[in-house]
Amino acid sequence: MPGIFDHLVEQRIAQAQAEGHFDDLPGKGKPLAMDDDALVPEELRMAYRVLRNAGFTPPEVAARRQIADLRAAAVAAMEAGDEAGERQARRRMLALVATLEARGSDLSSPGLTDYAAAVRSRIAGA
Repeated sequence: MPGIFDHLVEQRIAQAQAEGHFDDLPGKGKPLAMDDDALVPEELRMAYRVLRNAGFTPPEVAARRQIADLRAAAVAAMEAGDEAGERQARRRMLALVATLEARGSDLSSPGLTDYAAAVRSRIAGA
């Protein structure tokens, strides 16, 4: 149930909008540029967005992005028949996954857990 404060805020926003205070905002009429937070657990997205806007990238986010980049590099190398490049990308990715696991990070992102297991088994056989 909304309180009096919520009502006042909504009223002030409506008044400002009616007076045209939002008419000259940058990006007006353009779609919002949504950040790619798919690699960040949902419960941490807001905190990480605040940190990113302040110019700080948490190490976990950087590592997850590196994992995604390495996964793409491994696939590209595999498709090009570059076994050494594929193996190198997979090993680097596995090292990052192990680092995140050691820090207690939740690696249950869609596809990451299964992919990490597949990489481990493939490297074990290499």
